[in-house]
Amino acid sequence: MAESYVKPGNQEKGWNDPPQFSYGLQTQAQGVQKRNFLNKRVPPPQLDGSQVSLPSGAPLPAKPLSPTVPLAPPPSTVVLPARRLSAVDSTALSASAHTECEASIEDVMGLLDWALTACRTTVKRQVCDEVSKRLTLFQEMWISGKLSSPVKKRMYYLAQELKKQNWDSADETHRSLIVDYVNEVSQWMVGVKRLIAETRNLPTEVLNAEGPSPKEDTTQNTQ
Repeated sequence: MAESYVKPGNQEKGWNDPPQFSYGLQTQAQGVQKRNFLNKRVPPPQLDGSQVSLPSGAPLPAKPLSPTVPLAPPPSTVVLPARRLSAVDSTALSASAHTECEASIEDVMGLLDWALTACRTTVKRQVCDEVSKRLTLFQEMWISGKLSSPVKKRMYYLAQELKKQNWDSADETHRSLIVDYVNEVSQWMVGVKRLIAETRNLPTEVLNAEGPSPKEDTTQNTQ
């Protein structure tokens, strides 16, 4: 879920302020093995005209290519036709846009409240109350328009992974939000982090006993 992009450096603080790499690019760079560079220098050629003695049986060095050998012309630029989107690509794009449009605070809070309600059965009341305060602050910032669209989209994805009990994916999304949007999420993300950790430790029977989210319960009752 983490996106890959590079933010420009802060031009107001200094001209040499380095750019900020997203969480997705940082995790990709950590997985790539570093190449071992050669640290030995090649000895310079003999400029005094003296010949270097070679041991007996050693092969003679290859003669350098003549500078008069013509170079091959550069390859001509080939213009490839624009790739048309297949039916699968079009469906994926439309589904992504549909998900972003449907992401609402009611959907996200419904799943987060479901997890918090499950935690109240075994977790201390003081911990659950603190998590509830953080979630309320998150809800207020969403409603007041203080959260950007990428933050809303990732929180919707995090809530869905929490409902599916994909703990590692939810925790990875929470870390990407902290790295990429710390100014927006620093006040309430600690509550989401604690909610993920406590829900992960709950028995499966407790999670299944809580049933669907409040939104799904309302839908079933209306039917």
